[in-house]
Amino acid sequence: MDIHPAIYLDYNATTPVAPEVMKEMLPYFLSVYGNPSSNDHIMGWQAKEAVEVARESLAAALKVNSDEIIFTAGATESINLILRSLLLAKSDESMNIITLKSEHNAVLDTCADLEKAGIEVCYLNVDKNGLVDLQALEDKINQHTKMVAIMMVNNETGVIQPMAEIAAICQRKKVLLMSDATQAIGKIAVCPQEIGIDIIVGSAHKFYGPKGVGFLYAKKEVRQTLVPIITGGGQERKKRAGTLNVPSIVGMGKAITLASELMTEDLARIEKRRNDFEKKLHEMLSIQVIGADAPRLYNTSNIIFHGIDSEQLMSAIGSHVAASRGSACSTGKIEPSHVLSAMGITETDALSAIRFSFGRYTTKHEVDAASQLITEAVNRIKPKIVIRLPIP
Repeated sequence: MDIHPAIYLDYNATTPVAPEVMKEMLPYFLSVYGNPSSNDHIMGWQAKEAVEVARESLAAALKVNSDEIIFTAGATESINLILRSLLLAKSDESMNIITLKSEHNAVLDTCADLEKAGIEVCYLNVDKNGLVDLQALEDKINQHTKMVAIMMVNNETGVIQPMAEIAAICQRKKVLLMSDATQAIGKIAVCPQEIGIDIIVGSAHKFYGPKGVGFLYAKKEVRQTLVPIITGGGQERKKRAGTLNVPSIVGMGKAITLASELMTEDLARIEKRRNDFEKKLHEMLSIQVIGADAPRLYNTSNIIFHGIDSEQLMSAIGSHVAASRGSACSTGKIEPSHVLSAMGITETDALSAIRFSFGRYTTKHEVDAASQLITEAVNRIKPKIVIRLPIP
């Protein structure tokens, strides 16, 4: 199969595995391939030690205790474990969850299932920048509220929620706070204990680790109440059964350590690439950057190309520029993004939006070339104005 390299501007969908991470993983495929649950021989001991080293690496990056980390297949599974545990542990009394209309579908679809089972879910609106109304959040919490679920950084817009203020409200009201920190971890400092977040989730492939592995952090008193949704072996403190994916866990540990070491350097370089990209497009086209007036992650740019159908534009540039029409988890849909709709963006504009996300390996040349390719494609697509002169 011929593979033609494209300009990759879809880092929020997934990142390439860092070479340093791949190198760290290889021995656990080829030579140190024991099962970490094999307690009677050195191959199992070595595998178990590697898993615990990775757990310590994650804990150090998050400034939490290593026994508060549970490995999963990714953030989606982690979210399901947390939310479905509420249902499995539910008594006859009423229970309420509060979340945002702009959350990732991993939260929204799971909450929809919980509603069918009798748990009440309150979906809060966001403002035009995608931010929660803190007073509305506080007003909605009642004696039946068990958990607030609000993502730290929106995957489509990069908008950063005021997590410290949200956490303060939840602590005053004595309710749990879960945050999907998938887009934040490895890019900005995420310290749940310092902020006051009870539970966070993440996926390795968002910070230059392998796909198919992730984790959840839950403080001790929360972790003890979790009811497993995968049973059959008792691994991960009896909260998530199944043989651990040692190579990928090792890779995730290396990836988070590398991301922590390079965070300041990455931020400065990537933010410049993103800002240069937006500036070039502003100079040449009629565009609107979504969430530009809000706190926004430095690598994300969701842009409305006024009067242009995003599907048509991606068809024109997709062979050369990798980007997303909204979340990578929902591509293929023709309806407007639920995130943009929640922000009050019209259907026409939402269907004209494309998300570009930049990363560690994005070059200046790629930014220049991508902006030029996009400009040329938009100019080819946009409706031509025909002036009809009156017939004499």
